[in-house]
Amino acid sequence: MLDRAARQASLTPEGETLARALLDGFGAMMTCIEALTGAQADRPLQISTPPTLAAPWLLPRLPRFHEKYPDISLMIDPSAKVQPLEPGGIDVALRYGNGDWSGLEAELLIASPIVVVAAPSLVGRVEITDLSDLSSYPWMQELGTSEASDWFIEKGLHNSLPRVISAMPGNLMIEAARQGQGVATVARAFVEHDIEAGRLRLLFEDVRKKGYHIVTRPGVPRPPLRAFLTWLRREAARTAASKASTQM
Repeated sequence: MLDRAARQASLTPEGETLARALLDGFGAMMTCIEALTGAQADRPLQISTPPTLAAPWLLPRLPRFHEKYPDISLMIDPSAKVQPLEPGGIDVALRYGNGDWSGLEAELLIASPIVVVAAPSLVGRVEITDLSDLSSYPWMQELGTSEASDWFIEKGLHNSLPRVISAMPGNLMIEAARQGQGVATVARAFVEHDIEAGRLRLLFEDVRKKGYHIVTRPGVPRPPLRAFLTWLRREAARTAASKASTQM
């Protein structure tokens, strides 16, 4: 709505009215966004994480987070189930995989391959060279995952699937494996000390690049989430540095 009759184009009276309405509308929208952002800032930060990561890695480090950010409340859902990331719901998920989750942003937190382990009391010390040699043993996998059966299928052993596959929270699965109750599929990072100490035997390892990722929705994170993500990255760097120093 421009008046082109004048030497310089200018808004017509109708155009000025529309422009004022648009400015008022954008102003109201920004006010609404600011109000919503403020409300979101007070909402507890919701985190989805599998027990295998929560128990040995995340929980022992949380006191450092609360010391640095005492005003941020956390709600932790310790489940391997893939939870949707939706506004007003889960803010961030810590997931194991290759980082490919459609429509979401993923950043590697801890690199760790999947391994097959078992206690010497279950499988002895005899050399095991073929996955099918373990099909007669009870197997265990983290509740909400399918790593055990996936392992056999990926190796083309459809007819050699274990006769029993038990699913349980990851921390319980690792303890059950130590006790010789079954063969376990688990991220190596959480049984490394057990392997080194001889409590568990490393039987097979998936060397493809996998690990635990920080998974979020695209966009600018609200302040509590931004603080938590920064803290997570620092803790991951601290873990990597500590691991490197022990290997020197």
